[in-house]
Amino acid sequence: MSSIEDPIDDLSVTPPKRWATGVPAVTHALEYSLEQTSVRRTALTLLNINQVKGFDCPGCAWPEPAPGKRHLNEYCENGAKHIADEATTRRVTRDFFRRHSIAELDTKSDYWLNQQGRLTEPMVKRPGAQHYEPIGWDEALDLLAGELRRLDSPDEALFYTSGRLNNEAAFLLQLFARAFGTNNLPDCSNMCHESSGSALQETLGIGKGSVSLDDIHHADLVFVVGQNPGTNHPRMLSALEETKRNGGRVVAVNPLPEAGLIRFKHPQKARGIIGRGTAIADRFLQIRPGGDLALFQALNRLLLEAEDIAPGAVLDHTFIDDHTTGFADFAEHARKVEWDDILTATGLTRDEIEGIHDLVLESKKIIVCWAMGLTQHKHGVPTIREVVNFLLLRGNIGRPGAGVCPVRGHSNVQGDRTMGIWERMPQTFLDALGREFGFTPPSRHGLDSVDAIRAMRDGRAKLFLGVAGNFVRATPDSQVTEEAMRRCRLTAHISTKLNRSHTVCGEIALILPTLGRSDRDVQATGEQFITVEDSMSEVHASRGRLAPASPHLLSEVAIISRLARRTLGETPDIPWEDFEADYGTVRDRIARVVPGFEDFNARVSRPGGFRLPNPVNQHVFRTPSGKAVFTRNDFTMPDIPDGHLLLQTLRSHDQWNTVPYAMDDRYRGIHNARRVVLVNPDDLTALGFADRDLVDLVAVWHDGVERRAENFRVVAYPTSRGSAASYYPETNVLVPLDSVADISNTPTSKAVLVRLEAARTPGSKETAWDE
Repeated sequence: MSSIEDPIDDLSVTPPKRWATGVPAVTHALEYSLEQTSVRRTALTLLNINQVKGFDCPGCAWPEPAPGKRHLNEYCENGAKHIADEATTRRVTRDFFRRHSIAELDTKSDYWLNQQGRLTEPMVKRPGAQHYEPIGWDEALDLLAGELRRLDSPDEALFYTSGRLNNEAAFLLQLFARAFGTNNLPDCSNMCHESSGSALQETLGIGKGSVSLDDIHHADLVFVVGQNPGTNHPRMLSALEETKRNGGRVVAVNPLPEAGLIRFKHPQKARGIIGRGTAIADRFLQIRPGGDLALFQALNRLLLEAEDIAPGAVLDHTFIDDHTTGFADFAEHARKVEWDDILTATGLTRDEIEGIHDLVLESKKIIVCWAMGLTQHKHGVPTIREVVNFLLLRGNIGRPGAGVCPVRGHSNVQGDRTMGIWERMPQTFLDALGREFGFTPPSRHGLDSVDAIRAMRDGRAKLFLGVAGNFVRATPDSQVTEEAMRRCRLTAHISTKLNRSHTVCGEIALILPTLGRSDRDVQATGEQFITVEDSMSEVHASRGRLAPASPHLLSEVAIISRLARRTLGETPDIPWEDFEADYGTVRDRIARVVPGFEDFNARVSRPGGFRLPNPVNQHVFRTPSGKAVFTRNDFTMPDIPDGHLLLQTLRSHDQWNTVPYAMDDRYRGIHNARRVVLVNPDDLTALGFADRDLVDLVAVWHDGVERRAENFRVVAYPTSRGSAASYYPETNVLVPLDSVADISNTPTSKAVLVRLEAARTPGSKETAWDE
């Protein structure tokens, strides 16, 4: 597979699309699938993805409709590509690693590494070696267990996960880590929705969303804030189309116009094939990055003033009096927010904001959906708290058709947290875990993703185990992260495919290949299934249908169980062999430890599974006061000096998390390139640059360190004034490790202060894409 070429940067630009999906999405998905595998294998995967007896899409966490209401093709373009990427017939064998040194692999792009195919057997890099070499499973796990036992403290180990992990493996991983003696369980949520969890836990008593698909369908008004459904979770557009067909309205709030929120052509409906599709957003607020806090403060002030004019006709005083606390303090503060500040922070006009206020007054049931555009700012937590204030004012929490909807970006990231993958799990969970397995879990908080990098950098963490994901490319401050990883005694990754994290090695490095979501999983007691939890707390089964990519693959459950048995021995008394042989025994233990999972095996065996209870929907708030909390959130906005722009990092359309599937961003009109920066034409003129100029992106932060991303092509684009946008992971180098959201410690990837400089080392048109 090494003959696959690294892509060449040859930028072409077409006008941004004004609609998303339709026939082109189907065509692109099939083309990619057939590049990766056969017609038969493509059909087998597509007919089983997101079906009751099939497997859950390993892509986004958007929920499926109830059984009986699902389409035969219940997936989106990106889901089809994601599963084709996993089902590929390309293979990475020992011969591949013999041909390519680690240093050579480190020069390759994310695209090239991913395109080599599925990993097929365990590999090891020994101290001083330049190549990976084969290693048997027993030796590999003995090596890893031996290094764990040799640590001076359990807290020198890090156990990282991404949202691809299933519930059973996630539960076992956190059990293993805590039985080993540490709460160092960083995960991908630390870098995306941690601000959501922090804000919702403080205000509502639970760090999850409160709505269902049915709520979305029957809402009067849905805000879609700081997210791009057309690329990141396209099946959300089907739900919003249903909202519109039921008479609801949609407000899009984003620095960039996104095609899917302009018009949606449903590829499974005649109106999406031969018709004009459905206009989704009734209003589009082209906000400046970081201005969302000011927007919701403005809406809240307007609601309070409307109540002054018509007492009892605007706010839900019964709900406020019975179920909330802190209203008076909040209201006093909200009335003092200045319009000049609001308009400066948002870049909107007062008429635009008051127009949205009118829609709010006309709507009884309101939902606010959001993603990284809100969470990855220094003031991400206050912003989401202000969203909660907005919903509380009119009782739009805990009733049908209304509520909070943080849209998770990876298939089981919410399930991982439910299973205990968190460095700060509550003591009630730890006590239940200890009672079930007869040991005392550590109570001291562990390290999240950012603090894990700091610990490796400073020599306080010496062993990194990554279960799924691509930690090196998902994290900020790329150079610092890579140097930190290389300081480790051992780095190990449980993976399906090759990625950049495998090329950034500790003194010893292991690649432990695992089954994919679509692979059949057969253990001693027969064929197994796993479970996942989606963005709306629906828990359901997933059953792989494909023959495994190699006879040498182990499941994540098996790898964790065998490693734990070797590391911990017989103490504590945890039946790791039983867990590997029968995943039902894992679910039995989950049922006794995790609230809401009672009778887990029986309930998840029903078609469609079950929904976890959310106490918010019964107006039960597990806060110290027992009520939902209004909060005071000080006005703040990013400070953008003259000559600078506020850069947000984002995905291209042909990308899943850190892995691009192609060099295109079809909906934004970017083709054959990724090192591009999108800038408003008026800003380009003011800064003295022209469309297609070659520039370096330079970020200078309070630490005085200049961070530079070189050789980006400027593209004049309708971004909001004062802002810019560019793709990650190429721009992660610009985000300092210490630039994080208050409270949540989430990297500020949507608020990178940059200036443009003429490229110092201009590359030719033939410059390879990777750094």
